Formats: sequence, C-alpha cells, structure tokens
Amino acid sequence: MRTAYSVETVRTAERELMARLPEGALMQRAAAGLAAVCAQLLGRVYGSRVVLLVGSGDNGGDALYAGARLARRGAGVTAVLLSPERTHAGGLTALRRAGGTAATPGAAEGPILRADLVVDGIVGIGGKGGLRPDAAVLAALAEDSGAAVVAVDLPSGIEADTGEVRGAAVRADLTVTFGTHKPGLLIDPAREYAGSVRLVDIGLELPAEAELEALQHDDVAARLPVPGARSDKYRRGVVGIAAGSARYPGAAVLAVSGALRGGAGAVRYVGPAGDAVIARFPETLVSDRGPTKAGRVQAWVVGPGAGDDAAAVAEVLTAEVPVLVDADGLRLADLAAVRARSAPTLMTPHAGEAAALLGVSREAVEEARLSSVRELAGRYGATVLLKGSTTLVADAGGGVVRVNPTGTGWLATAGSGDVLSGLAGSLLAAGLSALDAGSVGAYVHGLAGRFAADGAPAGAHDVASAIPEAWRDVRD
Repeated sequence: MRTAYSVETVRTAERELMARLPEGALMQRAAAGLAAVCAQLLGRVYGSRVVLLVGSGDNGGDALYAGARLARRGAGVTAVLLSPERTHAGGLTALRRAGGTAATPGAAEGPILRADLVVDGIVGIGGKGGLRPDAAVLAALAEDSGAAVVAVDLPSGIEADTGEVRGAAVRADLTVTFGTHKPGLLIDPAREYAGSVRLVDIGLELPAEAELEALQHDDVAARLPVPGARSDKYRRGVVGIAAGSARYPGAAVLAVSGALRGGAGAVRYVGPAGDAVIARFPETLVSDRGPTKAGRVQAWVVGPGAGDDAAAVAEVLTAEVPVLVDADGLRLADLAAVRARSAPTLMTPHAGEAAALLGVSREAVEEARLSSVRELAGRYGATVLLKGSTTLVADAGGGVVRVNPTGTGWLATAGSGDVLSGLAGSLLAAGLSALDAGSVGAYVHGLAGRFAADGAPAGAHDVASAIPEAWRDVRD
C-alpha cells in the first residue's frame, strides 16, 4: 500500500524525529538520498553541469547539501539563490567548500540552459499558491532547457495537501520525496507536474491511518473474490443491473459485460434492453418485471443509459442491499432517498456529473478533486468514486481516501464507465465493502484499459474483454 500524509502530520513527525537526532542530521539524510538519486539520473557525475534553484526554506538547504555531495564527485554545481539573505547558511557554506558557486536569478539563464540537471528547491511542502514571478521565470527556463528536472520533496508551486495548482509551477521529470508521499504527488492536476516519484526513507514515524492511500497489486489480490470448493453461483453473489433504455441499449450491454467479469456468480438484468443483453450474453438472467420483482440479488447497479427512468432508480434505492449509482442514475437519484439508505451506496460520477451534483463548474471539480470527492461523499452520505485521470474513492464518514494508480487516458472512451459500474457492482455483490469495491474495481478496470489499448485506441467492449487478463495479472 502506498500512503500519503498531510503537511501537518509530516511536520509533526519531523519535529519528533529531530528531537532525537543530532542537529542537522535529518537534513543530511534527505540530502544524501537526493544526491544519490541525482547521481543515478546523471549516470556520469564527473564533468556534469548541475543547477540548483534555491529558495529560503529547508528544501533549499536539502538542495544545497545534495549539490555539495555532487560537487565533491566532480560535478560543476551552480546555486541560483532566490533569497540570498535567507538562504540556508550551512548548506551554502558546504556547497562553496566543495567547489560549487552561487548566482543571482538575473544571471541564471546561461547556467540553466547549459545544465544537464536542474534541482528544484524553491518552495517546500508548506507553499501555497503558484510561484512568484521571479521563481516562475526560472521554472520556465528549466522546462525549456532540455535538462532533467528533479524536484525536492514536491514540485514548487503545487499544493501538497490537495493536489491543486493555483498558478505557475515547476514541471519535474522526477520528484524525490522524503519520509512519505504527499497527497499532491498522487492527485491530478499536481501529479502531472511531479513526473516519476522516488520515495527516500528518512526514518519518520507516522500514524497508522494516512490521508490518502493507493492500492498496489498485492493489496488488490488480497481483496479479489475467489470461489471455494463449496461455492455455487448464489453463494458467489448475484448482481442486479437496472440500466439501458430504448435510446441507450448499449449501456446495458456494457454494464452487464463488466458485471459478468467482476467475480459475482450471476447477473440479473432488468430493463428495456433485455433482447440486446441476451443476444450478447445469453448467461444473463433477464426480467421485465421491475427491480423489486426480478429475484434475489446481493447488490444493484442502476443508472447507465437509463435516460429519464426515475422510477427504476427510486425503486432500486429502496433495496436493502448495496447499490451502485452511475450515469443517468446520479441525476435521477433523490438526495434524501440516498441519505436515508441503511445499506451501502456507491456513487460513480465523472467530473461533469460531480459538478452538477455540487452545483459548481466542471473546472472547479477538476482543479480540486480531493475536496470535491469528500464534499460529495459527505453530502450524500455515500461512498463516492470520482472518475478521472486520478480516480478517487471517499467514504461518507471521512477517513482515508483511496487514489487509483492504474488509470490511462485510453479509458476516456464512450461506455468505459458503464463497464466499470458493472465490474464494481459485481464486486459489491461478491461481498466487498463499497470502498473496496470502488477502489479494486477502478484498479482492475485501469489495468484492463492499459491491456486493451496497448498504445492504440480501444473501445469499451475491448476494456471489458481485457478484465480477465488484468485479473490474472494482479493474482499472479
């Protein structure tokens, strides 16, 4: 499990650790890790040209001490000091003793454009808002230089706790972060600025519950349902799909395709697209009598392609089993009815749908994904899976938010979300919690999207067909 902690939590852990260590020891640990990663990236340190962008905080000190280590190995190191009077004195002294030099921002263009490596130590994890104008100029030069850009702890200009980017920011090829990931390194739009992320252990003791967590293969494998020797289709769970309409029969077919590959033992379909579903998936149990008379299910999926069928959505919401609400169902679901449910509810909006539910613009949701998913979960008293470049899953009661690391831009295709709703609904029916069903479903769906596309466009039906391959990849 990859975890991320808030700035306040990290600073508390740092203070507690520094109280037990000699003065300056923690910064030296960070600098040693940073220098080692930079050396690996350079390949040949001797004779390389390194520029440090140095602000007034501890990140600047980390960069200076790391630069001193590289200078002692024969690199030509220049530190560009944005606040000379507030530069970390010990780090600057160490750099100069190792043969490094210092420059002002006004004299930085030449060194940056000739550099092999630029190290961003402008702003630390407490930074708010975008970069100031003088720092923004340096960030732009670094981006245009062709040099590899390494960020210290996180790219300067992004917000560590939220993943928001409120102005100019450094675009890094690689971020070396200390002690733990910060939420902004895992959530877009800030994640796009971080590049690859390398975690350096500096000995922090952190709480058991993080702000954010990202499942890995082992975590997902441990949660995937596996039938036992005494399993039958009913013991494995039955998922009901109330989806589709005369206008959108394909949504029903795609939701069923995801559900059939999601671990439940059987799929019941209710809706006007029964003929289309049976033609494609004859193993589906089809009913035209409405959700309450369709037969026993362990979970429902409602909404994909439903059009204006509010009655079916309302009927499903009265069920005393877990319910996943997607697509048109999100628009048709009554807020009070969702909040009144005693069984788990999993809502799966994309940014546009979340914006409509929150009464804000789509841009506002995309710029503040973490706060948006938390607000929506609290408002509806439901678990919310906010789809997007970084899919987030939040429970209504607060606590840790899960971020999915397997997404791909190839999943931005019509019907892909219908496949995900069926897959996650099937996991609900198999007994997973709403948080696990959403995060495991997103993980497998993301992998399936990668396998289906393999670098080329793929349709939603291709994604559904690749779910078994993704499942096996996780299990093996």
